[in-house]
Amino acid sequence: MKVNIPSSSLIACICEGGAETAIMDILLDNDLLIFNREQLIEESVLPRTSVKEFERRHLRMAYDQKLLILRVIDSRGEKFNLSKAYRCQVDVINVITAPEIEMLIIASKKKYDEYCRSGVKKPSDYCKNILEIKNVKSPTFIKDYFSDPCFLVDSIKEYHRVHKQKKTEASLYDLIKTK
Repeated sequence: MKVNIPSSSLIACICEGGAETAIMDILLDNDLLIFNREQLIEESVLPRTSVKEFERRHLRMAYDQKLLILRVIDSRGEKFNLSKAYRCQVDVINVITAPEIEMLIIASKKKYDEYCRSGVKKPSDYCKNILEIKNVKSPTFIKDYFSDPCFLVDSIKEYHRVHKQKKTEASLYDLIKTK
């Protein structure tokens, strides 16, 4: 799905977990996304919270423009139901990393087909049991593993190539700058 984020946009980038946050931080710190850290609320990626808590902490403030909420999540069915009072103040884009963000590690090792044939349901289990990466969900591991940002971008592109994303869904690939 084509994502267009104007450079004047104010963004709340909410990540599901530490691994997703680590990946977004690597991409942001290396200017590889179609938006930059200065566009983010608090200039940082926000941890996932309840909708009510997000509204309390961030939507009670007066912004000069409409807020864009980017949710980096793996669940397609997860709802983000804002209160009626805030719905006209924000746009929401779900960036889907289904089935799990660990698919980037599998793609980086060119093991996507093997994973699909393995019968292992969760990519994190495949990484732990087959690839023998015990701390696959650790943000520290993710930052070390993808310490070369070009390797991370290549892994995102490889996953995009082998995985059929729904045309109506945004993925990390859709947020990467094209040169």
